[in-house]
Amino acid sequence: MAVRTVSFGTWERPRPSAQALRRDVFVAGLLVLATAASAFIYASIVTTEPATWWVTVPWAIVIAGSLAARRRFPALVAVVVSGAFLAGQLMVVPEVLFSNICLYLAIYSLGAWGVNRRVATIVRVVIIVGMFLWLFSFLLLKASTPSYLGPVGGHGVLDPFVAFAAFQVMQNLLYFAAAYHFGNSAWSSALHRRQLEMRTSELQAEREISQAQALVLERVRIARELHDVVAHHVSVMGVQAGAARRVLATVRGNGAADPAQLAKAVAAVSVIEQNARQAVDDLHHLLGALRQPGASGIPVAEDATTHGIEQLPALIDSSRLAGLAVDFSIVGTPRPVSPATGLNVYRIAQEALTNCRKHAGSAVRVDARLRYLDDAIEIEVGDDGRGSSTPIASAASGPRGLGLVGMRERVDAAGGILETGPKARGGYIVRARLPLVPAEVAA
Repeated sequence: MAVRTVSFGTWERPRPSAQALRRDVFVAGLLVLATAASAFIYASIVTTEPATWWVTVPWAIVIAGSLAARRRFPALVAVVVSGAFLAGQLMVVPEVLFSNICLYLAIYSLGAWGVNRRVATIVRVVIIVGMFLWLFSFLLLKASTPSYLGPVGGHGVLDPFVAFAAFQVMQNLLYFAAAYHFGNSAWSSALHRRQLEMRTSELQAEREISQAQALVLERVRIARELHDVVAHHVSVMGVQAGAARRVLATVRGNGAADPAQLAKAVAAVSVIEQNARQAVDDLHHLLGALRQPGASGIPVAEDATTHGIEQLPALIDSSRLAGLAVDFSIVGTPRPVSPATGLNVYRIAQEALTNCRKHAGSAVRVDARLRYLDDAIEIEVGDDGRGSSTPIASAASGPRGLGLVGMRERVDAAGGILETGPKARGGYIVRARLPLVPAEVAA
């Protein structure tokens, strides 16, 4: 199954929740207080004249308070915080701790929440390059002031100013690289989570579709089995009930009880009783298998029915008892077939014989043949079309065409070929060829 993925360039990270936005406002407020307090503490440490409090307080509000919108407008916040950071240096605001934290969070948030990735990359690169230009200009300015480091001297091989400059460059490289990298990592992690959620939802949808399809297939299978079980026996009962009715009407018309006619009526009623009992037994067996598959100790594939090729002679005899003239022959050398193939052969023959009784007439002659081919088994049922002018159609006939639909479904499921239609010399033929599958494989 193909799973759709989210494109790196088109995905937009979902907006933060209201709770996350409230948390950003709270953190920004704490940073404002911490930045202002840090500036007043640093004012007591530095030797140069610091900025006044009415400059320091608004500066702290701008550089830290703007982080309240860092996830909604990350590019704007990054630009504002960077500008405030440089402005604080120019105005000699005595604060270097929380201002660096605010700048780090701004660059990180742009990488993690920037909707337009190209803009996010360009803005961060411009900020980082600008900060390094500021650093280099600061170092060049201090390099022209020999007394910047005072009388302090190191014990290493490097000049104190060179060592100081190298340390500043390495520190800023690590600082900005970390902000850039971890911002991108946060955005990539969110993307991967979204991809996983999409895969999970698609797999869930695919599973629901598969379950729905399985239910439809199961309903079709049950409908086909019920049709095959009921239609055959009820059709026989309808034929025999009609025969018994006609015999009794004849006896009533003659005014005398003819033993031969009464015997025919009794035989017809006996066939009705036998087929009714068989239909009930088949239904009980089928419904029991559906409720408890495998409860009988045999594989589920074989548990739906006990009918197969071995029961074809009994099926032919049942049709003969119902008054249908049937010739049955086996061509080729019989060999074992899978239970599913045997069931399909039986059901196709059963439905074809039922159709002959219902639609061809009472005097029709049927020829049924079972052929064992090299790689297939073929069941053929045809009639000569010489039945009575009034086809027998009982109330059990139901909608026309369901039997042929069931046969075609069986053959298609088994990968076989079904041929149905009128014969050249009159009559109708049903021929189904099913591929032979070894019984052990099918089981």
